[in-house]
Amino acid sequence: MSTRPAGAPALGLATPCPCGRIDVHAHYLPPAYRKALEGAGLAKLDGGIPVPLWSARAHLEMMQAQRISSSILSISSPGLHFLDGATAARVAREVNEEGAGLARDHEGKFGYFACLPLPDIAASLAELDYAYDHLQADGVCLETNAKGLYLGDPTFTPLFDALERRQAVLFLHPTSPACFEQIGMGFPAPLLEFPFDTARTVISLIFSGVLKSRPNIRVILSHGGGALPMLASRAAMVAQTPLVSPRPEGGSAEVMAEVRRLYFDLALSASPVTLNALLHITDPSHIMFGTDYPFAPPPAIAGNTAAFDQLIAALSPELQRMINVETAHLLFPNASVA
Repeated sequence: MSTRPAGAPALGLATPCPCGRIDVHAHYLPPAYRKALEGAGLAKLDGGIPVPLWSARAHLEMMQAQRISSSILSISSPGLHFLDGATAARVAREVNEEGAGLARDHEGKFGYFACLPLPDIAASLAELDYAYDHLQADGVCLETNAKGLYLGDPTFTPLFDALERRQAVLFLHPTSPACFEQIGMGFPAPLLEFPFDTARTVISLIFSGVLKSRPNIRVILSHGGGALPMLASRAAMVAQTPLVSPRPEGGSAEVMAEVRRLYFDLALSASPVTLNALLHITDPSHIMFGTDYPFAPPPAIAGNTAAFDQLIAALSPELQRMINVETAHLLFPNASVA
């Protein structure tokens, strides 16, 4: 059944949906990860973003302030890409153990996405199995590239085959492109390169056929999909031409069909422009709430949440609840909704 409202949406609701929310874009910095960042001398990330403080207590306080019932935790950019070999695999295991511990200690309040030591495929497959079979991971978080390699590259075929077998929820988080120092113009990567790197990796996944051949992977994109909503129709047009190879066998129709299957959070992107763009490429059942805590400070989260409430107040109560809670709860059935 279509989730689009019939006719014009119900406007001017007096109050936002009183339901709790599920935050699908929330980060944590467990001790093992913070120690790894410090050991690598990374006090600032992605061109100047300070490493924030994080604690479970402060996170829960933020959740209460923003009427969030449950947060699905992930590590943010740069993931584990600043580490190599056995060190990356060890830190991935330690971080995932800590994520699982938070989920146990705060049942229903926290879930977590497993991190993987990419681009080491063998180690990543081993960690994926351990995270699902022993740590009850809610999904997997991948950065948009792994040391410059985008996710549609054949190198990642065994990993996507494993994610398909698991019917995994895959959270794609942007990171800096390999050429960031040359193109960043002195700005931190979240300003421009995060949105474009999201588009790069999704186009890589669609044009390589990775997503079409693995229909059971549920993919969530950060920040309203970055630049993808604005570029999807252009990519679809190009897919009709012999200008690029590989390209989808189904041409523009395949591109737009795969885009419609994606999920999008509105962390730091709750604006009319973003929402309208998303509603042209997908429907409300694929739009969800996110904060980007703690990389987004509390004032930014409060502002984005207020904007989010104002945006969805133009929708029916049923659609408000879908965007706040129900879609995410289908993906994360262990999350609390009260």
